[in-house]
Amino acid sequence: MSAVRTARPERILIGRIAGAHGIRGEVLIQSYAAVPEAIVGYGPLTDPSGRQAFTIVSARATPRGVVARLEGVSDRTAAEGLKGVELFVARARLPTPGEGEFYHADLIGLTAVDAAGQAFGRIAAVHNFGAGDLIEIALTGSTMTELVPFNEATVPSVDLRTGRAVVILPATSPD
Repeated sequence: MSAVRTARPERILIGRIAGAHGIRGEVLIQSYAAVPEAIVGYGPLTDPSGRQAFTIVSARATPRGVVARLEGVSDRTAAEGLKGVELFVARARLPTPGEGEFYHADLIGLTAVDAAGQAFGRIAAVHNFGAGDLIEIALTGSTMTELVPFNEATVPSVDLRTGRAVVILPATSPD
Protein backbone atom coordinates (compact mmCIF):
# COMPACT_ATOMS: atom_id res chain seq x y z
CA MET A 1 0.00 0.00 0.00
CA SER A 2 1.41 3.41 -0.89
CA ALA A 3 0.75 6.58 1.02
CA VAL A 4 -1.17 9.30 -0.75
CA ARG A 5 0.76 12.53 -0.82
CA THR A 6 -1.48 15.49 -0.08
CA ALA A 7 0.83 18.17 1.29
CA ARG A 8 2.31 20.47 -1.32
CA PRO A 9 4.26 23.59 -0.46
CA GLU A 10 2.06 26.68 -0.20
CA ARG A 11 4.96 28.89 -1.26
CA ILE A 12 7.24 28.31 -4.23
CA LEU A 13 10.84 29.52 -4.59
CA ILE A 14 10.78 31.94 -7.54
CA GLY A 15 14.18 33.64 -7.30
CA ARG A 16 17.22 34.63 -5.29
CA ILE A 17 18.86 38.00 -4.76
CA ALA A 18 22.36 37.59 -6.20
CA GLY A 19 23.66 40.94 -4.98
CA ALA A 20 23.61 44.70 -5.37
CA HIS A 21 23.61 46.34 -8.79
CA GLY A 22 24.96 49.87 -9.06
CA ILE A 23 24.95 52.50 -6.34
CA ARG A 24 21.27 53.43 -6.12
CA GLY A 25 19.94 50.36 -4.32
CA GLU A 26 19.03 48.09 -7.22
CA VAL A 27 19.49 44.34 -6.80
CA LEU A 28 20.31 41.58 -9.26
CA ILE A 29 17.81 38.73 -9.00
CA GLN A 30 18.29 35.21 -10.32
CA SER A 31 14.73 34.56 -11.47
CA TYR A 32 13.45 31.00 -11.70
CA ALA A 33 10.37 32.04 -13.66
CA ALA A 34 10.09 30.66 -17.22
CA VAL A 35 10.33 34.26 -18.45
CA PRO A 36 12.75 35.85 -15.96
CA GLU A 37 11.15 39.31 -15.86
CA ALA A 38 7.73 37.74 -15.16
CA ILE A 39 8.82 37.62 -11.52
CA VAL A 40 7.49 41.20 -11.29
CA GLY A 41 3.91 40.10 -11.97
CA TYR A 42 3.60 37.76 -8.99
CA GLY A 43 3.12 40.57 -6.50
CA PRO A 44 4.98 40.86 -3.22
CA LEU A 45 7.59 38.17 -2.69
CA THR A 46 8.69 36.92 0.72
CA ASP A 47 11.82 35.62 2.36
CA PRO A 48 11.96 31.93 3.41
CA SER A 49 10.28 32.64 6.75
CA GLY A 50 7.41 34.51 5.08
CA ARG A 51 7.84 37.43 7.48
CA GLN A 52 9.69 39.87 5.24
CA ALA A 53 7.95 40.98 2.03
CA PHE A 54 9.59 42.53 -1.04
CA THR A 55 7.72 44.56 -3.65
CA ILE A 56 9.46 45.01 -6.98
CA VAL A 57 8.91 48.61 -8.10
CA SER A 58 10.71 48.31 -11.44
CA ALA A 59 12.74 45.67 -13.24
CA ARG A 60 14.57 44.92 -16.45
CA ALA A 61 16.02 41.71 -17.81
CA THR A 62 19.76 41.50 -18.47
CA PRO A 63 21.97 38.59 -19.52
CA ARG A 64 23.06 38.22 -15.87
CA GLY A 65 19.56 38.24 -14.36
CA VAL A 66 16.78 40.68 -13.52
CA VAL A 67 17.91 44.07 -12.26
CA ALA A 68 15.20 45.30 -9.90
CA ARG A 69 14.40 48.18 -7.61
CA LEU A 70 12.73 47.00 -4.40
CA GLU A 71 10.40 49.19 -2.39
CA GLY A 72 12.25 50.59 0.63
CA VAL A 73 15.75 49.79 -0.68
CA SER A 74 17.40 53.03 -1.70
CA ASP A 75 21.16 52.56 -1.46
CA ARG A 76 23.87 50.06 -2.26
CA THR A 77 24.47 49.15 1.40
CA ALA A 78 20.84 48.09 1.87
CA ALA A 79 20.91 46.17 -1.43
CA GLU A 80 24.13 44.37 -0.45
CA GLY A 81 22.49 43.31 2.81
CA LEU A 82 19.92 41.33 0.83
CA LYS A 83 22.46 39.21 -1.05
CA GLY A 84 21.50 35.53 -0.91
CA VAL A 85 17.89 36.08 0.18
CA GLU A 86 15.59 33.52 -1.46
CA LEU A 87 12.33 34.92 -2.81
CA PHE A 88 9.09 32.98 -2.50
CA VAL A 89 5.62 33.46 -3.98
CA ALA A 90 2.30 32.01 -2.87
CA ARG A 91 1.43 28.96 -5.00
CA ALA A 92 -2.03 30.44 -5.61
CA ARG A 93 -0.45 33.31 -7.59
CA LEU A 94 1.38 30.97 -9.96
CA PRO A 95 -0.09 29.33 -13.03
CA THR A 96 -1.07 25.69 -12.75
CA PRO A 97 1.66 23.57 -14.34
CA GLY A 98 0.74 22.03 -17.66
CA GLU A 99 0.74 18.33 -18.46
CA GLY A 100 4.18 16.91 -17.73
CA GLU A 101 5.32 20.12 -15.98
CA PHE A 102 6.15 20.36 -12.29
CA TYR A 103 7.31 22.91 -9.79
CA HIS A 104 10.66 21.82 -8.32
CA ALA A 105 9.16 22.07 -4.82
CA ASP A 106 6.59 19.41 -5.76
CA LEU A 107 9.30 16.94 -6.83
CA ILE A 108 11.39 17.24 -3.67
CA GLY A 109 10.46 14.48 -1.25
CA LEU A 110 8.98 12.11 -3.82
CA THR A 111 9.94 8.45 -3.45
CA ALA A 112 12.19 7.29 -6.28
CA VAL A 113 11.18 3.85 -7.57
CA ASP A 114 12.63 1.67 -10.31
CA ALA A 115 10.64 0.39 -13.30
CA ALA A 116 9.38 -2.55 -11.19
CA GLY A 117 8.08 -0.18 -8.49
CA GLN A 118 10.81 -0.91 -5.92
CA ALA A 119 11.73 2.15 -3.86
CA PHE A 120 15.44 2.96 -3.78
CA GLY A 121 15.55 6.56 -2.59
CA ARG A 122 13.94 9.95 -2.28
CA ILE A 123 14.29 13.07 -4.43
CA ALA A 124 16.33 15.39 -2.22
CA ALA A 125 16.81 18.36 -4.57
CA VAL A 126 16.42 19.66 -8.10
CA HIS A 127 19.39 21.45 -9.66
CA ASN A 128 19.98 23.30 -12.90
CA PHE A 129 23.55 24.21 -13.72
CA GLY A 130 22.64 25.51 -17.18
CA ALA A 131 22.19 22.32 -19.20
CA GLY A 132 18.76 21.27 -17.92
CA ASP A 133 17.23 20.06 -14.69
CA LEU A 134 18.87 17.32 -12.64
CA ILE A 135 17.21 15.52 -9.76
CA GLU A 136 19.36 14.53 -6.80
CA ILE A 137 18.29 11.24 -5.27
CA ALA A 138 19.25 10.37 -1.69
CA LEU A 139 19.75 6.60 -1.88
CA THR A 140 18.03 4.49 0.77
CA GLY A 141 20.41 3.12 3.40
CA SER A 142 23.31 5.22 2.17
CA THR A 143 24.84 8.65 2.55
CA MET A 144 25.37 8.70 -1.22
CA THR A 145 23.26 10.63 -3.68
CA GLU A 146 22.79 10.15 -7.41
CA LEU A 147 22.27 12.95 -9.95
CA VAL A 148 19.94 12.04 -12.80
CA PRO A 149 18.80 14.20 -15.73
CA PHE A 150 15.13 15.12 -15.34
CA ASN A 151 13.76 14.08 -18.72
CA GLU A 152 11.35 11.49 -20.09
CA ALA A 153 14.09 8.90 -20.69
CA THR A 154 15.33 8.85 -17.09
CA VAL A 155 12.13 9.91 -15.29
CA PRO A 156 9.30 8.45 -17.40
CA SER A 157 6.61 8.85 -14.74
CA VAL A 158 5.83 11.26 -11.90
CA ASP A 159 2.75 10.76 -9.74
CA LEU A 160 2.30 13.63 -7.28
CA ARG A 161 -0.82 12.05 -5.83
CA THR A 162 1.02 8.93 -4.64
CA GLY A 163 4.32 10.73 -4.07
CA ARG A 164 6.32 8.51 -6.43
CA ALA A 165 8.56 9.03 -9.44
CA VAL A 166 9.82 6.22 -11.66
CA VAL A 167 13.54 6.85 -12.14
CA ILE A 168 15.81 4.91 -14.47
CA LEU A 169 19.33 5.16 -13.09
CA PRO A 170 22.15 5.24 -15.65
CA ALA A 171 24.09 2.00 -15.99
CA THR A 172 27.43 2.07 -14.27
CA SER A 173 30.45 0.48 -15.85
CA PRO A 174 32.64 -1.89 -13.82
CA ASP A 175 36.02 -0.52 -12.78
